[in-house]
Amino acid sequence: MRIRKWTALVVDDEALARRNLQLALAEHPNWHAAELCASAAEARVAMAGRDFDLLLLDIQMPRQNGLSFAAELCDGPHPPLLVFVTAYDEHALAAFDVFALDYLLKPFDDQRFAAMLARVEQMLTLKQGAVSALAQAQAQAQTQGQTLSGFLHEQRSLAGGEAIPAVSFLNVRSVGMLERIAVADIEWISAAGNYVELHLRAAEGGNNRPRVVLHRATLTALEQRLPRQQFMRVHRTALLRPEALARLEVSGDACYEATLRSADKVPVSERYVKQLRALLG
Repeated sequence: MRIRKWTALVVDDEALARRNLQLALAEHPNWHAAELCASAAEARVAMAGRDFDLLLLDIQMPRQNGLSFAAELCDGPHPPLLVFVTAYDEHALAAFDVFALDYLLKPFDDQRFAAMLARVEQMLTLKQGAVSALAQAQAQAQTQGQTLSGFLHEQRSLAGGEAIPAVSFLNVRSVGMLERIAVADIEWISAAGNYVELHLRAAEGGNNRPRVVLHRATLTALEQRLPRQQFMRVHRTALLRPEALARLEVSGDACYEATLRSADKVPVSERYVKQLRALLG
């Protein structure tokens, strides 16, 4: 039985970069580069004639860059699965992580490329499944579109010299899936290396327990995008909602610990103790 290959559209103004992506796809038997385009204009023509499973899109292109073209696609009813290919520096890439957008950093290695394709394949497999799975895949596509819109809104704000706009939702990637989490449901946030742990409030009613969700973003990058009046820094590794604070205790020599209404314990640095005591009256 012949297995259908998934198709990728490669869009990059550099011929060598297009060839590298074509060769990288050729290493994966379920994939092939169906079209190679040097510009957004060429890609627009290619997409008008056929559907593609994946769009590998360079950001820094002349005439119309990848972000502008992505915004155009995002306005359509069915945004494609899209992975940015970029040479952005580490600071700029923080936004991609916060918004859970997949990207390949030039030059990429085989392991990173394979991991990206694995996540894409999980999404595509959902689309080919039963009706319930198809509905789930459609919801995932909608979430991806919302994620991309949020990222592009931030990029336009920064380009216009405005401050980073606050987010009201976070889209968290887990095993190839995107989960949309309301910032209002987050009680506190702790750092975990290049990740953060989102400590969620328990849902009202029933026996629901608080959840902890791992999100690939640094605490500093995320703090810049949260509504400033809703969270406060209490430690180099922790942010919390002021209204969640129940009490403040000394846990050792010049060490403090906040107990939240959920009974969670949060470390507190000495420099923030005065602010917390003021909150407690």
